[in-house]
Amino acid sequence: MQKRILVIAILLIGLGGLFAVKFNPPKPIELESGFLFPQAYELAPFELVDQHQQAFTNASLQGKWSLFFIGFTFCPDVCPTTLNKLAAAYPDLNKIAPLQVVFLSVDPKRDTPDKLLTYVNFFNPEFKAVTGEQTQIFPLTRSLGLTYAMVGEGENYQVDHSAGYVLVSPQGTRVAVFKPTAALGKPPQVLNDEIISDFRKIVAQYKPSR
Repeated sequence: MQKRILVIAILLIGLGGLFAVKFNPPKPIELESGFLFPQAYELAPFELVDQHQQAFTNASLQGKWSLFFIGFTFCPDVCPTTLNKLAAAYPDLNKIAPLQVVFLSVDPKRDTPDKLLTYVNFFNPEFKAVTGEQTQIFPLTRSLGLTYAMVGEGENYQVDHSAGYVLVSPQGTRVAVFKPTAALGKPPQVLNDEIISDFRKIVAQYKPSR
């Protein structure tokens, strides 16, 4: 009889734990500059080339965090501002966890690998600068949740594009987006102190889904 009572007590304790988890789920991470997606999202398959004319594919995302943003080298404000800010934040971000910054050019017509090499080296030679055919770029930007559009005609066209960053996990899945805020007279930007704080929170609590 005592054994039966003990077994029942253990089962009740176990059920109590399950109910506690069910009705008191872990508190979601509160980010200062972005949004954590409810679940990891697989990226579309892609085959791009980096500034060293090396292949850059989904496999290039494995084993390290990746911070993506899109743009083009002829960008007059958002892209150089973003790269400059990320160059300043990069040492602190990389101390938290291994991280690669990926500048994805959505203007492959003008942004050759040689052009990307010169451009990104000005900010940080460790950054990745990648591009490819539009048939590869578009599905990737869509699965990242970023958008772009060519504006104007002739050789001096511009590219309207998202100014946020997307964080990709070491398993190659989309995890979070960091959204810029606009200040009067300045291009929209993500504050470095906030993204460093947010990245630390995400890494501390991240659990791979597979």
